[in-house]
Amino acid sequence: MELQDIVDEIARVLDAPATLEDRGLQLLAYAAQRGDIDAVRRESILRRRASDEVRAYFEGYGIAAAAGPVRIPADRRLGVLARVCVPLRHREITYGYLWLLDSGALGDRRLAEAAPLVERAAAALAREARARRDLGGRLRELLSADPEARAAAGVEVDGPVAAIAVQSAAGRSAPLWTLPRGVLADAGDPVTAVLAPAGQARAMAERVRAMYGTAAGVGGPRDDPGEAWLSWREARLALRVAQRVPRHAPVAAWADLGVHRLLARLPAAELAGVAAEAAALPDELARTVAAYLDHGGRAGETADLLGVHRQTLYYRLAKAGRVTGLDLADGEDRLVLHLGLKAAELLAAPPARRAR
Repeated sequence: MELQDIVDEIARVLDAPATLEDRGLQLLAYAAQRGDIDAVRRESILRRRASDEVRAYFEGYGIAAAAGPVRIPADRRLGVLARVCVPLRHREITYGYLWLLDSGALGDRRLAEAAPLVERAAAALAREARARRDLGGRLRELLSADPEARAAAGVEVDGPVAAIAVQSAAGRSAPLWTLPRGVLADAGDPVTAVLAPAGQARAMAERVRAMYGTAAGVGGPRDDPGEAWLSWREARLALRVAQRVPRHAPVAAWADLGVHRLLARLPAAELAGVAAEAAALPDELARTVAAYLDHGGRAGETADLLGVHRQTLYYRLAKAGRVTGLDLADGEDRLVLHLGLKAAELLAAPPARRAR
């Protein structure tokens, strides 16, 4: 029996509005509405998931660890009617939640009538989770640059998709099977691989990074899942930028990286050659020139940003020219110096390592 059929049957047996969500509170199925409806249920159906504020409210009642039904009172501010949350547990693991709006008629005896259906829903979610874990184990092959490995992976997904690379953190682990349907993940050291629908990629990167790692990169979308390996290559390069360039941390999207898309492709030795063009600049001059060039040579904006007088800015720029031998009034010299400064960012050790 499909999840939708189970939810419809539960709603019929209990004569109560019912919805079924995964562990991340993403909507999986819901029964036709009868009677009152609150803002939370309406938004869950329309947006397919609960808001962060509502999620925190529900989780505050301990639903993730509960072994049985949890009664949650109404909250007028959040637009929440009283409801019962039934954790969908299989072999002592919570895979999702059944939500029932409760006007006071859902006593323990009534809830017990739906217990066999609740068990079937939990078992179905557990099977799906196992299937996702099995597919996740073949994800690296799907993302391989080797066409034979991709063909042997046997993983079929619908596009458009985007790959995500997450830097794993020592001592941290996460149940990746709790990610939404359509998202595949394979935990790894040092990088965890994730493949998600393109529209969810940024949110999934934030989520997996928060629970599993320190930084993440998001590759560009691909309409053809057979080209997901190209997105994976971009995701790993974006991760490299996220680890070293503060304004792109902790999650960097390939589409947002500008010139770093070019520099991140270079091996360390060649990157060092580019960075050498700016290596003679002391830190203060390097920051000044970087700000000036990042702002298109607009002196007024740069001086305001740095909190210095415009004449001070001009003095520093002139000194930078003398130190490097490059003329900041010349377009090509400015480009060389700008690339050198950007390359130096990618050669720097990640902030966490510098702090040790």
